[in-house]
Parts: sequence; C-alpha cells; structure tokens
Amino acid sequence: MADAVGLLRELAEQHQVATSYAGWDGTRQEVSAETLRSVLGALGVPTDSAEAMRAALAEAETGPWRRLLPPVAVVRQGAGATVDAHVPHGTALTLWVTAEDGTEYAAEQAENWVEPRRVDGVLMGRASFLLPPDLPLGWHTLHARNEDRSAEAVLVVTPDRLATTGRLSDRQRWGLMAQLYSVRSRRSWGIGDFADLADLAALGAGEGASFVLVNPLHASGPVPPLEDSPYLPSTRRFVNPLYLRIEDIPEYGYLPAEDRARIEELARGRRSANSSAALLDRDASYAAKLAALDLVWRVPRSPAREQAYARFCAGAGQGLADFALWSALTERAASSAAEASAADGASPAPELPAPAEAGRLREEHVERIDFYRWLQWVCDEQLEAAQRTALAGGMEIGLLHDLAVGVRPDGADAWTLSEVLAAGVSVGAPPDMFNQQGQNWSQPPWHPTRLAESGYAAYRDMLRTILRHAGGIRVDHILGLFRLWWIPEGSSSPAEGTYVHYDHEALVGILALEAQRAGAIVIGEDLGTFEPWVRDYLAERGVFGTSILWFEYDDAGAPLAPEKYRQGCLTSVNTHDLPPTAGYLAGEHVRLRESLGLLERPVEEELEAARAEISGVLDLARERGLLPASPADGAEGGADEQRVIEALYELTALAPSSLLGIALVDAVGDRRTQNQPGTHREYPNWRIPLTGPDGAAVLLEDLPATARFASLLAAMREAVDGTDRAGG
Repeated sequence: MADAVGLLRELAEQHQVATSYAGWDGTRQEVSAETLRSVLGALGVPTDSAEAMRAALAEAETGPWRRLLPPVAVVRQGAGATVDAHVPHGTALTLWVTAEDGTEYAAEQAENWVEPRRVDGVLMGRASFLLPPDLPLGWHTLHARNEDRSAEAVLVVTPDRLATTGRLSDRQRWGLMAQLYSVRSRRSWGIGDFADLADLAALGAGEGASFVLVNPLHASGPVPPLEDSPYLPSTRRFVNPLYLRIEDIPEYGYLPAEDRARIEELARGRRSANSSAALLDRDASYAAKLAALDLVWRVPRSPAREQAYARFCAGAGQGLADFALWSALTERAASSAAEASAADGASPAPELPAPAEAGRLREEHVERIDFYRWLQWVCDEQLEAAQRTALAGGMEIGLLHDLAVGVRPDGADAWTLSEVLAAGVSVGAPPDMFNQQGQNWSQPPWHPTRLAESGYAAYRDMLRTILRHAGGIRVDHILGLFRLWWIPEGSSSPAEGTYVHYDHEALVGILALEAQRAGAIVIGEDLGTFEPWVRDYLAERGVFGTSILWFEYDDAGAPLAPEKYRQGCLTSVNTHDLPPTAGYLAGEHVRLRESLGLLERPVEEELEAARAEISGVLDLARERGLLPASPADGAEGGADEQRVIEALYELTALAPSSLLGIALVDAVGDRRTQNQPGTHREYPNWRIPLTGPDGAAVLLEDLPATARFASLLAAMREAVDGTDRAGG
C-alpha cells in the first residue's frame, strides 16, 4: 500500500498535479489519495493498479522521445529559444520555420549532448535546434525532416513584454466599472444593452474617463431560460445577443409595418421594467428580443450588407459554424423537451447528439444555423459601434472586456471543444478567508496536455474574438493560467480538490501576443491565494495586476499605504464580489454571509473584524488629510457616507497605479450586493439593477443630473490631474 501511495504521488507530480499546497492561512495541506486518483483519471492517466501506474510513469518519460517534434512550441521573441527533436541516434535532421507570411527561416543545431535512449527497440537521440532570433511575432509552422520521416508543429512567437503597457506609464488614468445588464436607459428592453454601453462610454468620456470596464459579455444559452451569471457562460468565444439593441440593426428600418408594430409592442412590454428596482428578468427580455430578432433577420439585406455578413462568417470560420449548429440543436431540443413536459408533466433535460454525429444535421437546420450566425454578426457590429463611440468621445482605451474563468458543463464550448476540456472535474477555489467553505464554479477546465497538442487553437480563437473591439481585456482569476483548483465530481466539498498546473509561459505568452496584435492592454485579476512569484512574472510580461483597497495589507497586517501599491495595476475601492462601498461600510457583506450560512465563526466576531478593517482604512484616509480627524465620520448615510466614499477613492489616487477604477454603483450610492461568491440559488446573484441610496432605479439618462455621480467623478478627476468639475 505504501508503494502504491508513493507511485500515485510520483505520478501526480509528473503530470503537474499538486500533492500538497499552502492554505490561505499558511498551513500545509496534504491532498488525499482519492482526490489524486480522480484528478489523474480526468487527465487520462490510469491509477487502478501499481503496474498501471508504473507503466504510466514510463510512458511520461519515453513519450516525447517517440515524437520527431513536440506538438507545439511557444517562445519569446529574440530569446534564443531552442526546440528539441528526436530521431534515431546518428541520423541527420533538418529543421526550418515557415512564417505566417511564407518567409522561411533556417534553424541551426545547437550543442546539447543528451544520452540516447532506447525506445520501442530503437536507440533514439535528441537534437536541439536554435531558433532564428529574428523570427517575427506570430503563429508559424515548424518543419523537421530526416531521411525517413518528416513532421510539422505549431510555433508561436510571443512578445517578451506586452508593448501596449508602455503607453500608460506617463500618468494615471481612470475609468468606470459597470455590470452592463444592470445599467438601463429608457430605451432598454429591461436589460442594459450595447447602445447603453455606448452611451455610458460617451458620458464617461465627457467627464474625463479613459475606459469602461464591463462584465463578461459571453453568450449564454440560445433560448430561455438563461444563466444569470456572466461568469458561467455557454461559450467564451461568442457574444450574448441579450445585449442587442434591436432598433439599431440597419434592417429594422425596412421592416413591414405589421412586423414593426409587433416589435414596438414587444418593446413596450419590456421598457416598463426599466424604472423598476425589482430583480432583473433576463428570460423575459431575451424571449421578447428573440421574437423581434427573428422578424428583423428575415428582412432582405442590401448587397453591401450581404457581403459584410459573408466576410464576417468567413473570418469566424468553423468555430462560428459549430456554435451556430449547437445553438440550433439546443433550440430544437429545448422545444422538444417543452412539448414533452406539456404532454405528460415531465421536464426532461434537453439531449444533444455527440459532436461527431451532429455534422449530418447541418443541412437539416441550415436556416436556424444562419439565424444564430447572423446574431453574432449584429452583436459584432454593435460592439464595434460602442468602441468607436468611446474612442470618438475622447477615451484613450475605450472598452475593457472581461474574460470569465471557464464555461458551464452543458454549454456550447463543452460540446464543441470537448477534446480539449477535462471531464469528471470542475474548477473552483479552496477554502479561503473570503469563503471559508471553498467554491465550486461548475466549470470544466482546459485539459493542459490536449490543449497543447491542439496548438492552443481554441484559446487563441477565443482571445481574438474578445479583443476584436476592445481597448483591453480583464482576465478574471488570471492565476488560472498558472494553476487551477480541480474538484472531482461527487466531492462533498470544494475543499476535496487540488491544484493542476499549466504551462503559464505558453498561456500568458499567447495572451500577450493576441493583445499586442489588437493594440490592447491586459489586466489580470490576481487576487486570492497565489504563489508569490506569480505577480512578478505577470509584471515582467507587461500584464497589469489588480488591487482592491480592502484587500491590501502590509507585512504587519495594517492597511497598505497607497504609495506602496504597484504601478502596473488597476486599483479600485470595490469589486463586484463585494457590496457597493456604502453597503460594505455598513457591514452588509458580513450580515449577508451570515444569513446564507457561509460563516465559520460567530457573526459578532466577523462584524468586529470588519469594523476594525474599515476603521484602519479610514484612519489611513485621515492621515492623508482626506477626512476630518474626528473618528465620528462613519458611514451612517447621507453626506457623511458620500464624503467617506469619495475619500476612499481619493486614497486610491495617491497610489502610483496607472489605472484607477470607479464602480458605477459607488457613483450613485447603491447598496445591494451584486454577487455573493459560493452561492447559487441562495442569493439572486447578478440580478440586481442599478439603484440609488433610496433603492429607486437609476437610469442612464439620470446620471448627468445625479449629484453623487458628478461629485465622485469630479473628486477623482481633481485627485488625478487637478481639474475641477468644469474641467478647468
């Protein structure tokens, strides 16, 4: 038994599966044998016997020697990288690179003696080749040929450091952070949309903002019911048509009178919800929009529009075709399930054929496939318009898009990308100070080996789509590019997981490459439990970090002086996983967690700790002269509360951080928590509309006349560049 356990741990380490880890409190946690077996099984590594594990260990050692070339090589530009090839010992080998533009580059063999190894009865040797230092950035092809065989591999040349970062080093810039679905106007259909995003960007630009950071806009299901969480999408590559502004689609203007009247009726039914502070109803809004979109889609397009649509589909390629097929099949399955439910009262879950079997269904569903491809085209057009509006208004960066950690297990990516996702496990987080029971995010992770063997194509395509109309991208839980917490199916607690490590050099490098090609910046949400060197590595590659006022402490446990914050960073007071600052100052985050049973110690102890934390930060603001010296300046509401919130944002402006973010909820005095991590049905996450301190809905048209909005933005503007509200 002891030998089996030793083999299991050795096998885990061979496949980058952690056998122990440091908990949030610094204690060393050992991973159970049961968890290791489950995680290795999800990686396709057998552990059912000692003999099988020995064979797996041997295969891990000899497998690379069977390949002429590795499946992919990701290198830094100008770094003098080498590539290892394997051929029968003593055999001559030629290696060269064909760049994206067709240019060929020869590679020279380097001195790197490695003892030959007998593999499958053949004595194999290793030859190392030095890649040309003048290779351009991009996706190239590596070729190798000897007298008996030849091979090709993907070669990705990435920036040593993301060049777009440098343009932000001259001064501070600030922007707005918003959950788009919650930000409505009088023209919205009950949910904030792309036209609202453009208007918010224009408003922010007029006040001096450089960017607008929004929640992930990834697509959910093709038909209601929709997943409320933008961080649990069906796909991360394609966009949610929920955010479309129907009236802005050019073909809307050519609708027959009867169809236009029908759409106006649908719109009136949803616009009445805009002024309500009740929970958002995505399903009702999306159902109305789908009915309207079906009518608009049927309007004949002009020749120029038809050509633009064809170019979009060609550019998006097979990925869009597969997503549209999944959408059509899911729509049909949902309809069949609804019919069966109506007939016998049952509610069977929609079932889809396997991807390999679904290709024959393309012709059968050609019309609906076209509809779902068209939806992505008009989404792309409206996102382009929003970014154009932001830049035209004076924003230097414009839209900052958010990339979720993963996708739902029954969604489009899980279906179309099953070959590069791991089954039988989900992603989450171990217990930490923020959630003492751990978190299970119900998302299948990338399979690290199969993703690499695919040449990282799915990862690249996802990034390209998100960055098409963006000044930057925020990567949620960027630590997941280094390691992810895998939780085996059937575990009784998220704590019964372990970390699986990834090739961060490849994943971060490709992220930097695609961002640089798009002219975009990258912000990593690097909060939570992480290894100390990770932040230094990201900074070295030109990736910004994230600092939240409440989470920054020095070694003595005191609030960190703002002057000691990082420069390459987006710094803010708040995050969507906390209540708006007014609620946080009142301790509502503690009371909410207590009401949901998420605390591991008595609520009074938690409240006392929260009061001490808040007091320490307010004392820091007083030391900097941002608040009167009297400790009586709590956040009881009204002017005192507003002044405290402004002082906290002014405190962040004392940091050297290049980017400062203002949460829109703080600019209007909102109090309700948008998301409570670790909950699903217990709290209405991601359904809270934008409201003021009185609980009444705040619409986009209200913002210019909202005193708190104008005051906070003026305070930030003066703190950053010394200009008053009038811009003087």
